[in-house]
Amino acid sequence: MTGWRARLGVIVPSSNTAVEREFPPFASEGVSVHASRMPLESVTSDALDSMSDRAVDCGELLAHADVDAVAYACTTGSLLHGPGFDRELEEDLSAAVGGPAVATALSVDRALDALGAERIAVRTPYNKELNRREREYLEVAGYEVASIRGRGIEDNTAIGALTPENAYRQVSETVDPGKVDAVFVSCTNYRTLPVIEPLERDLGVPVVTSNGATLWNICRTVGVTVEAPGELFD
Repeated sequence: MTGWRARLGVIVPSSNTAVEREFPPFASEGVSVHASRMPLESVTSDALDSMSDRAVDCGELLAHADVDAVAYACTTGSLLHGPGFDRELEEDLSAAVGGPAVATALSVDRALDALGAERIAVRTPYNKELNRREREYLEVAGYEVASIRGRGIEDNTAIGALTPENAYRQVSETVDPGKVDAVFVSCTNYRTLPVIEPLERDLGVPVVTSNGATLWNICRTVGVTVEAPGELFD
């Protein structure tokens, strides 16, 4: 079709209502986004573990749409078993779609590395158990987690109901920017892209979000520009 540049596949939890809202407005002209869904209602360790078993099936379905790359767009789902699982997941999905694949957890790691971040503050909508696992993942990846705070929400539709303004307040009211190199706002079902620039302006440090990092990473794998907010995209 005229103007077509890339088809991006995203694999999301069935209860995710944010990715398909956040990606298209910031993808470049001629880039389309196509989703496949894995069953998930509650954001708990057991539910996320069961969900990941369906990832390859979803990748194979997206291959029917002839996507150029695929993203496993779930942060905790791609870090649940620690470093190594995320890379294995990317390899399995790449084989399923016959093209590049990225996982959100590794996308965040790559984004923070690209920004030269070492000491970070993390804000999430998650419960304490998932925050603990996220801290462990990030620390093994080489980052110093100065603080991590969550909202304690397990119902994923309730997470999806949070607004970008909720994310703005959670970060701006609890992060001391003088103590960190960057802020990471976790969860692909947490709408964040519209408030990245206001947060960076107010805090004076880069802000990486799950959706921002995933969009940045998948687009660079297929060589298309990203017209999205924030220092990462500059």
